[in-house]
Amino acid sequence: MVVPCYNEASRLSTASFSSFLAPSTDPAGTSARLIRFVLVNDGSTDATLSILHSLRACHPDRIHVLDQQPNGGKAEAVRRGMLEAIAIPGTAYTGFWDADLATPLEAIPQLLSKLTERPEFQMVFGARVRLLGRDIHRQAIRHYLGRVFATVVSNLLRLPIYDTQCGAKLFHVTPELADVLAAPFQSRWIFDVELLARFMMRHQGDPGTIVDHIYEYPLDRWTDIAGSKLTPFDFFAAVGELYSIYRRYLAN
Repeated sequence: MVVPCYNEASRLSTASFSSFLAPSTDPAGTSARLIRFVLVNDGSTDATLSILHSLRACHPDRIHVLDQQPNGGKAEAVRRGMLEAIAIPGTAYTGFWDADLATPLEAIPQLLSKLTERPEFQMVFGARVRLLGRDIHRQAIRHYLGRVFATVVSNLLRLPIYDTQCGAKLFHVTPELADVLAAPFQSRWIFDVELLARFMMRHQGDPGTIVDHIYEYPLDRWTDIAGSKLTPFDFFAAVGELYSIYRRYLAN
């Protein structure tokens, strides 16, 4: 699991990682014991790198630290981290998870179970859906802007996707995934959408060829964490990036 980190010293919960990686006799924790992390330092200027190395020292068999210098942006940190994970022999699944742990680490085995139980699924994405019995806390402005953006993306890609930007995504490791990740993303923020567009381009832009291979998992818990690098104004920049993605991968 790839975790991109940029100046996360004040938000990175080392206790959460240590708790998740601790030996467990709980049968539900079986899959958790198989999960390893690639923590990518994206040119941080605070103590993030030192914290990541401390985590690795505590869990050398489960954590790898990749130091990306200089800062290349979240998209490149995720791409390089996933390529690093794919290169580890025996890796069957990989993905990325936001460092603020707005989606708790305990959700990883839940998403992973969909990939292992349903071989037709090649991708499982967390979805922030406010349903009864779920604990989803999101700022109103970010929720509504996110709904508008996701609707535009859904129409543009012709995929019935609910939440494109949740930072909790898992993938089967396949030659196709490696090919999709081979080149840097042109988008700095909405690389999630660009990644989907690249998959679609490989299938002549036909959403029908991939729609049955994607599963959106309604998360049990998600919480807005203070200190996000994104602002509502980035919504407008994302719209411009979305247009560029469409022109490059899907317009023809």
